[in-house]
Amino acid sequence: MKLYDVIIVGSGVAGLSTALHLNKDLNVLLLCKREMTLCNSSLAQGGMVAVYDTEHDSCEEHIKDTMIAGRYENNLEAVTILSKESKMVADELLDLGVDFDRTSDGKIDLTLEGGHSKHRILHYKDSTGKEIVDKLIIAVKRRKNVTVMEYAQMCNLKKVPGGFSLDILQHEQHHFVSAPYCVLATGGIGRIYQYTTNSAIATGDGIAMAYQLGAKIQHLSYIQFHPTAFYNAQQRECFLISEAVRGNGAYLRNCHMERFMHKYDERLELAPRDVVSQAIMQEQKATGSKHFYLDVSHKDPEFIKTRFPMIYHNLLQSEYDLTREPVPIYPCQHYLMGGIQVDLNSESTIPGLFAVGECSHTGVHGRNRLASNSLLEGIVFGRRSALHINQLSKQTQDKIQPYPFQPDVYTADIPKGTRTEIRSIMQKAHFVLPNRKLAEEGFIRINDIKFMLEHGQFKVTPDYIEAKSLATCAYIILKEIM
Repeated sequence: MKLYDVIIVGSGVAGLSTALHLNKDLNVLLLCKREMTLCNSSLAQGGMVAVYDTEHDSCEEHIKDTMIAGRYENNLEAVTILSKESKMVADELLDLGVDFDRTSDGKIDLTLEGGHSKHRILHYKDSTGKEIVDKLIIAVKRRKNVTVMEYAQMCNLKKVPGGFSLDILQHEQHHFVSAPYCVLATGGIGRIYQYTTNSAIATGDGIAMAYQLGAKIQHLSYIQFHPTAFYNAQQRECFLISEAVRGNGAYLRNCHMERFMHKYDERLELAPRDVVSQAIMQEQKATGSKHFYLDVSHKDPEFIKTRFPMIYHNLLQSEYDLTREPVPIYPCQHYLMGGIQVDLNSESTIPGLFAVGECSHTGVHGRNRLASNSLLEGIVFGRRSALHINQLSKQTQDKIQPYPFQPDVYTADIPKGTRTEIRSIMQKAHFVLPNRKLAEEGFIRINDIKFMLEHGQFKVTPDYIEAKSLATCAYIILKEIM
């Protein structure tokens, strides 16, 4: 059993931000479920919010936009922290070498996205998340106190006297580690759905294990469905067409190639994501067709190619030219607003257990996340968790009594199709417009699957761990909405 001062589970912007802000005299273990670069953060296209141009924007206006998008179910104190620390975060990222796009006169280029009243989105072309993650990884790798463990899957988490013990599966070998503090930065739950914009690792592991420990889980049913995922029913991981495309003038069209947003919201295509997704579902009911399109062909082709190079080239591979024709889109699971309930220092209801990023519930997003607030939230509250741990670590620590994990003796695999069944239930029961009848029916089956996985004698494999996480999160969601 190896001992550390802090164990961070997850290497997106929230986990990396935590690692970077921990004191250099703390011995830190950073766990990556797959390769270090694979995370939802890297998929973020549009950008990151910052109240940077204080001549034309203010924290008050950003806070107001965030609260409106969240239907005023947000934690105002958390939103205020997010906004007021945004410029500091942007400056830190610039110092780390993040290459945000600039205007011809050298100023930071701030763009507009749905739900925002001002241009306040910092971006790097249409791959901002990857640019930020790449630069944070470089900085973390320079930290001699941080040990990075890739292809390392948390398969058990236990609260023990003096801290936490983890069972980690890496290349079919179990490793046991303990630390006084554990930070969960495990991302979202996208793989609970048949179709999602999330990466393959988004299976809700941290949320499920925090729930098993007794941590409070809040608003897990608050799930965002992005209105403009590229429509391709053959692929589970859907390619996202950024909010910023609508922010730069794209139109939404129905099956008759008619614009329709004027029927549902005065903000038209710039309405928040939940409003647009619901409008699409209402328009589908009115037209009897699920064919919808995003059209930016009326804008300057060279500007589109330069501003959205990744989106443009990815669509070309599917034989669509963004600059010349409407592109098929449809709402798709995208983001989780709920999660592990935490305070303003990102500490959960279990002392010493922290949660940051998408797996956490800070209350910043309320019912619906405002575009480009997520990268900022992960960095801001990752930093706050680290600063709080820095203070706690100076206090006298109880000696850790590691958990006596037992060897895996079972050989049976989980029944084939278990995860597929969970996804099918969730896709039908809790999509943009939830179906209460199907949710009630689905809950009974999900409960059976959860019981089977928890009490069956199955070999501990990545498939088993993820299936159990998906079943647990689906159980919490459906129980919450009934």
